[in-house]
Amino acid sequence: MSLLEVDDIEVRYGAIRALKGVSFHVEEGEVVALLGANGAGKTTTQKTVSGMMRPTLGEIRFDGQRIDGFPAHDLIRLGICHVPEGRRVFPRMTVAENLEMGAFRFKRPDQAVLARCYELFPRLLERKSQLAGTLSGGEQQMLAIARALMGKPRLLLLDEPSMGLAPLIVRQIFDIVREINASGVTVLIVEQNAAQALALADRGYVLETGEIVLSGTGTDLLADDRIRAAYLGEEISA
Repeated sequence: MSLLEVDDIEVRYGAIRALKGVSFHVEEGEVVALLGANGAGKTTTQKTVSGMMRPTLGEIRFDGQRIDGFPAHDLIRLGICHVPEGRRVFPRMTVAENLEMGAFRFKRPDQAVLARCYELFPRLLERKSQLAGTLSGGEQQMLAIARALMGKPRLLLLDEPSMGLAPLIVRQIFDIVREINASGVTVLIVEQNAAQALALADRGYVLETGEIVLSGTGTDLLADDRIRAAYLGEEISA
């Protein structure tokens, strides 16, 4: 039994089928990447797993329990935490207050987890009294990830964590995600930066127009001519 099992889900936006029978699994302890062009269905897939959208067909199971149809706050209590595209920090709350919000399912924030977040992201400790809306893009991304960690996730969903960030910050973010995974947190990542995502991932799935068209280990997908041509900008000779 996999930690996350997505079985033949369909998701619609009105008459439009955004996902068309998507199936995949994530094993406990893995990093799994979802790749694809804009509009392929990657974000919709994550939103459906995290309870922000509901499938019209299919099933989703987490640790053996069927969860499609559960509201997002119940899935957080099960240990599924989502860092959405665009960070979505609370701009008029301080860094410390944002982190406290991430621990809303507990009576009080776990101080050991908070200390670990500040250890992973020392910039946040320096700015803990600063309003989140005044942080740089990279700092806001760090805060969004740390806020999710305050919920003690078993499965962490990351949607485009490198978007709009400088290359140095991108490397830092991916190094931290690798460290988070090494601590026992399973990760499902949506990422336009295919090279970084596949270098991090144990396995990956490629979506095109709402369907999975390719899957494999991170190493195999990095070596695949179709991936190299479509997502890494390489010209493949005949």
